[in-house]
Amino acid sequence: MSSYGNRATYSPSAPPLSDPNEPPVAHPYHPPPPSSSGNYSNYPNYPQSQQPQSSGYGYGPSSSSSYGYNYQQPTPNYATFPPGTDPQIIQSFQMVDRDQSGFVEEKELQEALSSGYQRFSLRTIRLLIFLFKNPSDQFPRIGPKEFAALWSCLGQWRAIFERFDRDRSGKIDATELRDALYSLGYMVPPSVLEVLISRYTDGSGRRPELCFDSFVECGMIVKGLTEKFKEKDTRYTGSAKLTYDEFMSMILPFIVSY
Repeated sequence: MSSYGNRATYSPSAPPLSDPNEPPVAHPYHPPPPSSSGNYSNYPNYPQSQQPQSSGYGYGPSSSSSYGYNYQQPTPNYATFPPGTDPQIIQSFQMVDRDQSGFVEEKELQEALSSGYQRFSLRTIRLLIFLFKNPSDQFPRIGPKEFAALWSCLGQWRAIFERFDRDRSGKIDATELRDALYSLGYMVPPSVLEVLISRYTDGSGRRPELCFDSFVECGMIVKGLTEKFKEKDTRYTGSAKLTYDEFMSMILPFIVSY
């Protein structure tokens, strides 16, 4: 750490300094402060009249520092739901777990989520299973604990989606997606945003818009890759040194998982 005058300095993406004389600044790995007076100058062209409030890393109000869940292997009974789980969540799980195995696979998860939110594509379902499944389980499925965590997460992401769907069209455009991701703590560069949006073009030449399903897919990709990168960037500098094997191991699961 170096200093200039009496003020310590950090790299641009390091955690913000706690200086009572200056407004806090948003950083790529850190959500913007919940103060309406925050300085958003590091985000080019960000509308000052619509400064988003922070809600953590990818889980709305309930911030989580990892995209996976280190749960114990679920047993095939419903006593493994976390205490206080909403009965509707338990019922949704039981309705699709027809063989009473204590797990749901992709088609069953798709059916369960469609009853509570909207119909999700299998592509998004497979991504969600990849991100939420017990790492020790070799099969693409989730148990009661993971199901409850996923259901809660989607509820929070639905609130974010509706907050930035300002015209209430049921879809969000690139600008609204940028603002929504920023409110979750992700300063996505314009070039990356363009890549994300491009997968939803219909060939008509019109600007693509994302439904909730696509919004969840985009957000989970950004969140998952960011968390994997942070494992290598332990000092929060915004850069990391990776070997070829590490790079491939980081990226390929997001490509082949769904």
